Amino acid sequence: MGDFNRDGRLDLAVSNYLPSGSVTILFGKGDGTFRAGPTYPVGSQPFYVAAADFRHVGILDLAVGDSLTQDVYVLLGNGDGTFQSAVPYPTVGNPSVVSVGDFTGRGGLDIIVLTELSQTCSCIEVLPGNGDGTFAEAILTPVPYNIGGYALASGYFNSNAKLDVAVTGQLGSANQVDILLGNGDGTFQPNGFYSVSLSPLSVAVADFRGDKKADLAVGNFEGGSVSVLLGNGDGTFRPAVDYTASFPTWVMAEDVDGDGKIDLVASSFDAPAGVSVLRGNGDGTFQNGKLYPAGKEINFVAAGDFNGDDQPDIVLVDPLVNAVITLLNTGVVSFSPTTPVSFPFQLFNTTSPPQTVTLTNTGTSALTISSMKATGQFGLSSTCGSSVAAGATCDLNVTFSPTSKGPKAGTISIIDSASTKPQVIELSGQGTVVELAPASLTFGPQKVGTKSAPQQIQLTNQGTTALSITKIAVSGANAKDFSETNGCPPSLNAGGGCTITVTFDPTKTGTRKAQLSITDNGGGSPQTVPLTGTGT
Repeated sequence: MGDFNRDGRLDLAVSNYLPSGSVTILFGKGDGTFRAGPTYPVGSQPFYVAAADFRHVGILDLAVGDSLTQDVYVLLGNGDGTFQSAVPYPTVGNPSVVSVGDFTGRGGLDIIVLTELSQTCSCIEVLPGNGDGTFAEAILTPVPYNIGGYALASGYFNSNAKLDVAVTGQLGSANQVDILLGNGDGTFQPNGFYSVSLSPLSVAVADFRGDKKADLAVGNFEGGSVSVLLGNGDGTFRPAVDYTASFPTWVMAEDVDGDGKIDLVASSFDAPAGVSVLRGNGDGTFQNGKLYPAGKEINFVAAGDFNGDDQPDIVLVDPLVNAVITLLNTGVVSFSPTTPVSFPFQLFNTTSPPQTVTLTNTGTSALTISSMKATGQFGLSSTCGSSVAAGATCDLNVTFSPTSKGPKAGTISIIDSASTKPQVIELSGQGTVVELAPASLTFGPQKVGTKSAPQQIQLTNQGTTALSITKIAVSGANAKDFSETNGCPPSLNAGGGCTITVTFDPTKTGTRKAQLSITDNGGGSPQTVPLTGTGT
């Protein structure tokens, strides 16, 4: 992350692990969105990118760790968002995590990498910077205490003004964070280790208490927690205190709510995927995490002001869908739900039932709302008015009125006193020409092993062209408890209709649920009709 083209907007450098090694530049537009920039071949499987001004000329360069080969690559920036070809610098192991800092005491920036457990070495390697964008031979320090390193972070753990390093790792049943104090020449000396929970994949260094002592936060993937270790200021730390977080793959420290207290932000891999924010109390303790769902499988998280409102936003990396996702900071305005508003299929030229988003003013003074409007084929009504008292809530009621079939997108844009930029809620829906009546079927109590009287669903093509129907079937958890027959042709003429007959034959007692699914080219496919019955 950095302003690579020097236009005052934050840009991103993203490593592409597969199918071949490369780094893609995404240029910030200043509103929280990005446009694709150039892609540069880098190594074989680059895993981590760090940005820094290695030449002290006001231009950001990139250092990239290649997890497949034994090289760190440096791409020198041209200052306009482009970069020179990647130059490899050899390491002893396969570098995964890459960072920068003055580890040799020469006043310049060095590259530090963590080489994963290999046949050669599980090591910390420092590549001394020459100040001109080139680097000297790596200086090695083995990761101590018999662990393979997962992640590292640097900071000043004692008072000698030499950068120290914390390394998380695991071997067998040992899950710990190792402390290595810097000697000021690119080497480090072990200074103890501290037990944490399972699979400590990440570590962050920050002052959680405002006492000018470095503290640690460790993200424990399998442990489902973030461990906080408070520093004593002499290179030692207190035992870990754990806070619940769902499958944290990366943890970072940032004051996201602007109260002057450091918070923790942890990416959640899945179940569900997204990001957890643990607000700091300012005394080294943290509140329970609040999850903001996003993406499918989240690997990394970083923070920066992407829309120019002086509030830190969050960026996530989702390798499952090959996407970078931004979550914009709404300040004292809290929305529920936090996810985009998504409507299921809706018959064109009709209006959906409303969906409600609750707005809460979490600030200490009244929130002034200047305007609130919906774009696209969506409607909006609100109970908010022009002002929302401190601690008060109001509702935004959103409807969907598609005028044609197919996917539709829109936004709610709110201009208020919480931010210098509009608050934006994403909207989406699917318009369809397929009319289904009724919209759901409910069967009464039915004895197990017997079949109910049939119920019918009328399917009508309200479009102006023939509807191609490829599949009609029952799906869902209890699909075997329902059956369907239909008289629908593969091609249903405009204005035509057909009947789908459904019966209920429960295999077990209790509530049984499934859905009828229709796959077609009418928009919003597959359209579904919920099916419910009770076995006795």
